[in-house]
Amino acid sequence: MIGTLLLYCSRVSKKCPGRIKIIPNYLTLSSHLFPLTKNIILKRHSLIIGMVVPLPSVPISCRIIALVQERNSLFSYPLDHLTDTIRATGFQCKCCGQCCTRAYNGHVFLLDRDSATARTIDPASLEPAPDPEFCDQNGIFYVSGYAVRTLGDAAGSCWFLENGRCRIYDRRFSVCRVYPYMLRRGVDEYGRVDWRHIMRLFLHGALQQEIPIEDCLRIARETREYENAALAHEIAFLELMREYFAEHGLHHDPERYDQAVRLIPTGKPVTVMVYHDQDLEEHIVQGGSGAD
Repeated sequence: MIGTLLLYCSRVSKKCPGRIKIIPNYLTLSSHLFPLTKNIILKRHSLIIGMVVPLPSVPISCRIIALVQERNSLFSYPLDHLTDTIRATGFQCKCCGQCCTRAYNGHVFLLDRDSATARTIDPASLEPAPDPEFCDQNGIFYVSGYAVRTLGDAAGSCWFLENGRCRIYDRRFSVCRVYPYMLRRGVDEYGRVDWRHIMRLFLHGALQQEIPIEDCLRIARETREYENAALAHEIAFLELMREYFAEHGLHHDPERYDQAVRLIPTGKPVTVMVYHDQDLEEHIVQGGSGAD
């Protein structure tokens, strides 16, 4: 999932009544959707409170509505607020390279335009993104895009990191250009929902540096554009999956998902269909690459 999704969709449709509140990898649903529970908080394959329901069990149509609502919220957020935050924080990169490692920053998810760029530079740099959203009854995974492969070192360094520097800096990817800035809602440990603007503040870079106001405004615009593109990407993926499943008589099967996940450490091949440019591309994955 991308960002924090909040949706209050009372009677929007027969398939999506009540209230939905989605946050990254977590989901809170009201009893309108699951009458046997008053309030449940879910994380994929993990029980947090109440009953276990995998995130993909939420109807795709409901997830699409939630993402559309989040896009609307994104554009209602005053851009000058983000600009002021950027200027007040005064973040300056110190070229430590930590953000270019999975040990520090997780995987780098690519938008379609970034995947296309990576292919022109080095096709071997791409792999299916981890944590596939769906698995059908035949044990085939479906994931919303590609991630940048790592070099295989202990830190999980980016494929394009060389001697602590990015070797494609002039053609770096969208998320790399806006990092560490963000514009998405998050839920803190107390359950409060608010907008997040900067990732891992105080953990890297220099702060309180002077940034010209015109640069702050440019960064704010680029950050919002990236967040919008990321949400649009996820919506397009879900719309395609809804049509693909209906056309081929398929459905998400949580039991097969778990079975297929357990195959990965054994080295047995699994099939992963990767969304790219309004289509699905087939990959055979072994040894945990891309689907773990």
